Amino acid sequence: MTAPATASSALPARRWILDLGATILLVAVSLIGFWPTFGGASFLPAVAGGILLGLAIAAVAVWRRWGILITTGLVVAAYFVFGGALALPQTTIAGVIPTLDTLQRLAFGPVTAWKQLLTTVAPVAAGDGHLLVPFLLALVVTALTASLALRLSQVAWALIPAAALLMLVIALGTPEPAFPVVQGLVFAVVAVAWLALRQIWAPQNAAVSVSDIDPSRAAHMRMRRLLAGLAVLAIAGGAGVATSAIASPAESRHVFRDVIIPPFNIRDYPSPLQAFRKNVRDEAEETLFTVQGLPKGARIRTAVMDQYDGMVYNVTDGGPTSSSAFTPLRSDMSPDAEGVPVTLKIAIDNYRGVWMPTAGILSDIEFDGARAEELRRSTYVNNATETAVATPVLTKGDQYTVDAVMPNEYTDEQLAELAFGTVPMPKQSNVPEELTTLAAETVSDAETAIEQARALESFLSEGGFFSHGLEGEVLSRAGHTAERISTLVGGDQMIGDDEQYAVAMALLAGEINIPARVVMGYYPEEERAGDAVFEATGDDVHAWVEINFEGVGWVPFSPTPPEDQVPNDTNTKPRVDPKPQVLQPPPPPQEPVDLPPTLPDDRESEDENLNLAGIIGAILLIGGISLAILAILASPFIVIGAWKAAKRRARRSAARTSDRISGGWDELTDRAVDYGAQVGTGGTRIEEATVVASSLAVPQVTALAERADREVFGPTDPTPEEVDAFWQEVDGIVGGLGREAGFWKRTKARLSLRSLLGGTAVSNGLQNLKDAATARVRREPGTIKNNTGTPGGTGTTSTSPESETP
Repeated sequence: MTAPATASSALPARRWILDLGATILLVAVSLIGFWPTFGGASFLPAVAGGILLGLAIAAVAVWRRWGILITTGLVVAAYFVFGGALALPQTTIAGVIPTLDTLQRLAFGPVTAWKQLLTTVAPVAAGDGHLLVPFLLALVVTALTASLALRLSQVAWALIPAAALLMLVIALGTPEPAFPVVQGLVFAVVAVAWLALRQIWAPQNAAVSVSDIDPSRAAHMRMRRLLAGLAVLAIAGGAGVATSAIASPAESRHVFRDVIIPPFNIRDYPSPLQAFRKNVRDEAEETLFTVQGLPKGARIRTAVMDQYDGMVYNVTDGGPTSSSAFTPLRSDMSPDAEGVPVTLKIAIDNYRGVWMPTAGILSDIEFDGARAEELRRSTYVNNATETAVATPVLTKGDQYTVDAVMPNEYTDEQLAELAFGTVPMPKQSNVPEELTTLAAETVSDAETAIEQARALESFLSEGGFFSHGLEGEVLSRAGHTAERISTLVGGDQMIGDDEQYAVAMALLAGEINIPARVVMGYYPEEERAGDAVFEATGDDVHAWVEINFEGVGWVPFSPTPPEDQVPNDTNTKPRVDPKPQVLQPPPPPQEPVDLPPTLPDDRESEDENLNLAGIIGAILLIGGISLAILAILASPFIVIGAWKAAKRRARRSAARTSDRISGGWDELTDRAVDYGAQVGTGGTRIEEATVVASSLAVPQVTALAERADREVFGPTDPTPEEVDAFWQEVDGIVGGLGREAGFWKRTKARLSLRSLLGGTAVSNGLQNLKDAATARVRREPGTIKNNTGTPGGTGTTSTSPESETP
């Protein structure tokens, strides 16, 4: 490395201005990539403060000729002194003076801040402590870049930390870039101009010797070189901008955030609607939780479900805006929500479960108590359904505060002119067939969307009867299977509770394309509404329906009949064309089971029990060990299969349809590679198709490659139907490869790592070793041995073609 400058006074003023100015631009243009991560400019004050501190430390250290140890100490001191005001102002006194909490967070920040940033869904909130990352990067990289630039004659060394910062910000950011064209163009122009000016200003690289020609002539020649370089940069930048406007990347970029923690899957937990009758029966008098600040008429919601499979109403399995799209908790989740802001203080008593009682449009959730930090790190929120779950399971003593916005309420007159919303809804399956006709008949006289919704609600709430099926009540079976719903609407009388009526209305609405979902939660009776504290018991649990209206959102409907609307001999309402409701009689009482006679000696019975327990224990032990061995042996194959399935799923579900076409072709070539085709990297699809067709005798891949090129590079993006057709053809070709191959070859292809490691350093290294070994064998001459094993003599055998005589 080049020796440092002998003294700060040897550096001209223009050198100081150039090096410090270039450092500011390179660091700033790199850190601007955090814009999508923070959802705006909230991180810029921390970045600006870090840059200024880093510049000051580097300049003072060069001026005073301090070494690396003193410079590092100054950086650490600046981090702790100014870190509170710039990165953690919410923990300081008056936004400036650090507290013990501030110092503690600063101490652990360089280790923990990265994970907190990557495990929080973007945009992250500046108030959650995430500003530590941009502040720390700005401070350290600025001090390092400026120090290298001021101390060394070769400025290229200073570009290394600046370029590393640019790549690190991309990796720590989001798949959506901030200002990619501007960032790349500014970084390249500043770096090239910095290198050029430093080269021109170097004394040994003067344009001409001032001793031979006058200084004005030398300055003129240097200016011409500078202007020519700027012209080249301008042309190159314009070409880059024009190219970026035409050519878009084939797929979205991959960042650390995508892989560092697997997404939370709410489908791992059962639907809470299955436990509805248990809540009513076993917890009717128990205080489950208390809520302070609940407005009159508001409802506490725990779960929202929008998919039915004939057995249970549950959350949808998949989709970024579905009822299963839960993401880690963050603050300021709904900055644009409209309505009345409320603050609810919720304390858990006998409530148990992962579904958190909340209300309104969630903005922030803050935990108190001994488990506050554990709950904060393990809580996930769905902003599409405004529900939250805490995976450690809420228990007695847990407390949290919910900042939310209660949505505006709308009358039927206000909704009269609105149509139903166009939100995507999952396809329901195993719905009773009679619901289609029943739904159409029920809304036949309704003209507007709200009238249709009210018609379904009134059909159930006014035409049915209420019963939980508990002791002293009319028989009403629990559950909401297709058979139970069919019995509800098809019998002489509709008898049930919230569980059945809410599911029935949602299914009826779905049959006529009304976007509806089922909500489960708690709310007080009318005489208790508006109390300062709402003590929720099992008797307060309810289920209702929400229907989406255009421009308004989800509006609640209550199809359950009043609790005093119970059936008796005088208010039976026969249905038109009723279907008999067959009720199974209770099972007859069973006779006591005759116990076997007692053994004459109790010790003999104990010995037999011990022997039986020993045999069962041995069987379980052997079986467990066998299963463990099988799991260990099968784990590599499971990992390979899961890896390939994950790649296929990512390609099939790419955001752009053209990327799905490209992914389909990549899936085909990967399977061809697994079956032995020598498909190289960097070739066109036509070239790859030629290799696959000749290796595996599948000539149709050539036409498929041409089709992929047309779809990807065509003037318009392919439609979803064209994508489905393309993937069907890909699956047909891949399936044909498996049918033509034998069992062992097919198994070998499924477990092959060639498609997974193709193009990686491991694969290239193995191929290089193989090529070197092959070349060495070809270069070595054949060795001739006699019958005794020594070279020479008669009776020779040749081990190389060169030893053969024609």
